[in-house]
Amino acid sequence: MAPSPGRDERETMPAGERGRPAINGFLNLYKPVGITSMDAVRRVKRVTGQRRKVGHAGTLDPLAEGVLPICFGQATRLMELVVSGWKRYRMTIRLGAVSNTYDAEGDIDEIADPSSLSRGDIAASLVGFVGDIDQLPPMYSAVKVDGRRLYDLARAGREIERTPRRVSVRSISIDDIRLPFVTFTVDCGRGTYLRSIAHDLGQSLGCGAYVTELARLSCGQFESNRGITPDDLEQAASSGDWSCHLLPIDWALQQLPALRVNSERARAVGHGQTVPVAPARTDPLDPRLWRIYGPDDVFLALARPEPEDRLAPTRVFEIAEPSPYAPVATP
Repeated sequence: MAPSPGRDERETMPAGERGRPAINGFLNLYKPVGITSMDAVRRVKRVTGQRRKVGHAGTLDPLAEGVLPICFGQATRLMELVVSGWKRYRMTIRLGAVSNTYDAEGDIDEIADPSSLSRGDIAASLVGFVGDIDQLPPMYSAVKVDGRRLYDLARAGREIERTPRRVSVRSISIDDIRLPFVTFTVDCGRGTYLRSIAHDLGQSLGCGAYVTELARLSCGQFESNRGITPDDLEQAASSGDWSCHLLPIDWALQQLPALRVNSERARAVGHGQTVPVAPARTDPLDPRLWRIYGPDDVFLALARPEPEDRLAPTRVFEIAEPSPYAPVATP
């Protein structure tokens, strides 16, 4: 159970929010260019009237636009799973110059004329940036070193030695070349810095490069073509009910296997007890969590596979409404 709000929090909570049923779910927000991810969350809080347990999964730079999943209530407990999913970006870089921030917001220095580069030259250099690679975080990033954010050190004029981090890049494809600009689609895993890919590619080509445009097209189940902008959300709130755009918390978990249990086992799940699953349905090589639903289609918990064909709840939820994403029939 969530702790009661403190005195200051109660005083700032709108009167109409007190006593309302808890709101749980996700908003597929499309963040525009020019604001931070926290700016977007603050605007969502203001528009929806929700003050507590509202957050975002994954951070976008002010230069970037695109998918920014917003979590409400118990959905905040699933942030880690959402952030850990694969992401797709559309990125445009400018060749021939470098930036201290690795993007168009920094100080730009011209390096070399890239006009002689061919598509084959660029494609050949991209090979080294696909797969599990070691990537050096940019100085203008939120990575902490000895308790301090790198961007704070960078703004103070300090550049320090950083440790490369292992990241996964599933693919990079060239969409368009209009030198000095090149546009790519990048599929990558958690923690990948697109700005570092741009910078390092420029170094590989010998001419420098930095990001001019960046859009996150997807983050796990969340896709940009189904997103809602802050302006759209504000219009929905003023004309009726913004919550029509709210997605159930298990919407983001549809890729996981699911199990429906009877009333007795639903009570056991609610107390954190393990429940059996048919042996034919489990795979010892598949470490994924499972979704568990009650007989009334209510989403109950996430559970991990355990020996002897049992599932152990890892996160138990208190959801009242049945879910449209429950299994169709009892296995």
